[in-house]
Amino acid sequence: MNGRNLFFFFLFVLPSGLQAQFAPAAGQAGTTAINKDSSAFVSWAVSCKVNRGFINIEDTTETYTEGDTTSNRAFFGTPENAVGKPEGALEVVSLGDGGNAVLTFAHPITNGPGPDFAVFENGFQSQAAPFEYYLELAFVEVSTDGKRFVRFPAVSLTQDTAQIDGFGQLNPEKIHNLAGKYVTDYGTPFDLQDIADSTGVDIDSINYIRIVDVVGDIHPAYARYDSQGHIINDPWPTPFWTGGFDLAGVGVIHEKQVTGTKYINKEKWIKLFPNPAQNVLILQSIKATPFIATVFAADGTKMADQEFNGNELHLSVSSWPNGFYVVKIQQGKTLIIKKIIIRH
Repeated sequence: MNGRNLFFFFLFVLPSGLQAQFAPAAGQAGTTAINKDSSAFVSWAVSCKVNRGFINIEDTTETYTEGDTTSNRAFFGTPENAVGKPEGALEVVSLGDGGNAVLTFAHPITNGPGPDFAVFENGFQSQAAPFEYYLELAFVEVSTDGKRFVRFPAVSLTQDTAQIDGFGQLNPEKIHNLAGKYVTDYGTPFDLQDIADSTGVDIDSINYIRIVDVVGDIHPAYARYDSQGHIINDPWPTPFWTGGFDLAGVGVIHEKQVTGTKYINKEKWIKLFPNPAQNVLILQSIKATPFIATVFAADGTKMADQEFNGNELHLSVSSWPNGFYVVKIQQGKTLIIKKIIIRH
């Protein structure tokens, strides 16, 4: 089993049934949610263009009035709300049924180890049984040239025989590679390696990200489908000015230019082992020069931050939860990023 397959083996819990269960909600063990304040983010989107969808795709004549505005399309928020770091549940732009937003960045996003960017929405946990989550979902697509977009292979294992109503609930463990999986202030991560075999896009030079509302209507005439042919069922209808996916921002984890620092994807002077690690992680350098090692959990929590001047650094990981971690190693103006797995 290669390292990437091993990562997904531990990321997802595979029950005895046919349907996989994916990473759980933010704050739960094994989550992949990344907090907006995580130091894993190196930059944020710098522009956003929005094409609003209808508030009710089955009846495009239906309108909603708020203040002096009446429209049959979502109109809450402005595109600028999706630029920069998310600022709260109301600082969003609503896309409406099937609406989309295209975001650009100061520097191209590149394929590094683990997640490369994260998308933020304003979902929340329900206060009524079964105490799951109000989530509005969206497809995520990327492009190098702004013309050819490639969609991440999304999976929705939510039942599609009964419509989830406009105030219904979803289980994040049945959702993968769909933006909106996590609640306010927690981003859904995306790894460009997932689309490495795609044509017409350079995963080491992504300049555009497109967010497309999934609609959520299970009627065959309006339904949207995941990469496995499942209808995607999410709260619908939402015939308000806030209808559809509420985009709060997109944070970049790996970009081509890192503030004057040279990013190295393949290197020989530093080794990390064992991987998976159980009790101790060893960083071994063939250079007796100072470096700084910083380790982050998948949710952005900083687990270690240590300067070192020798050849070998031992980090105790016996108390760290099982899961995926990112190690950032800074040596002068060289930045190395590696991924590890902790398995007890």
